[in-house]
Amino acid sequence: MATSHRIRIIDAFTDRPFGGNPAGVLLLDAFPDDSWLQHVAREVNQSETAFAHRLPEGGAADWALRWFTPAAEVDLCGHATLATAHVLHTTGAATGPVRFATRGGVLTATAHDDGTLTLDFPTAPLTATEVPAGIAEALGSEPLAAYDTGRHLGDLLVELADEKTVRSLTPDHTALARYSKRGIVATAQAEDPARDYDFVSRGFFPRVGIDEDPVTGSAHTALAPFWSERLGRTTLTGLQASARTGLVRTEVRGDRTLLTGRAVTVIEGELFA
Repeated sequence: MATSHRIRIIDAFTDRPFGGNPAGVLLLDAFPDDSWLQHVAREVNQSETAFAHRLPEGGAADWALRWFTPAAEVDLCGHATLATAHVLHTTGAATGPVRFATRGGVLTATAHDDGTLTLDFPTAPLTATEVPAGIAEALGSEPLAAYDTGRHLGDLLVELADEKTVRSLTPDHTALARYSKRGIVATAQAEDPARDYDFVSRGFFPRVGIDEDPVTGSAHTALAPFWSERLGRTTLTGLQASARTGLVRTEVRGDRTLLTGRAVTVIEGELFA
């Protein structure tokens, strides 16, 4: 007889259904074997599915948390962490700040009275690197500069000429897969500073089964320090200019970066597996 698990689809980094980035969330008693987790993530078929279970009291973290794309487990994920924190707080499974034990270290999520959630993530180390040969053809635009984002992200951050260029990209996803461990994040300064965002980005992750991610919270741990240094402010807002779009408020605090956004539950049901 199949076991039943409560499963939810949460749209993260948005205040409305069908925006932001959808993530599957399952709260478990313990982690089953990795193959089951990967099968569920493939079945859910969102950019990430989060699996969490409560930890004993008195430790460094309150919940264990893992994230799987349809193709692989990843070290760090922002939107699925936000989605998990949203589930814990809206169901009453947690109150106050929640500490998650993850492959990317202990991450904290704090719920606010206005309905937003703030994630405390490690700031990604940025190392300038040569623009790889051939990436302009794969991406569809010549980068102005390129940066390695460290082992936990495994992304290549590339700066493009302007917001219009970022928005109009039509990359060759198969070709892009050879340029980084996880993905390519393209960014530019916002065209109109009077709008409600300071920079734009798009994220392409074909190596882990995601051609384009709607909103990539973890990538903002690299985008935030990059643009904070450029713009001279520690608090910024990023717009991920995918078809669904989403806003991520960022604040750089040295080796930690705060990511703030909203989330909404769009689907809730039972998984029989």
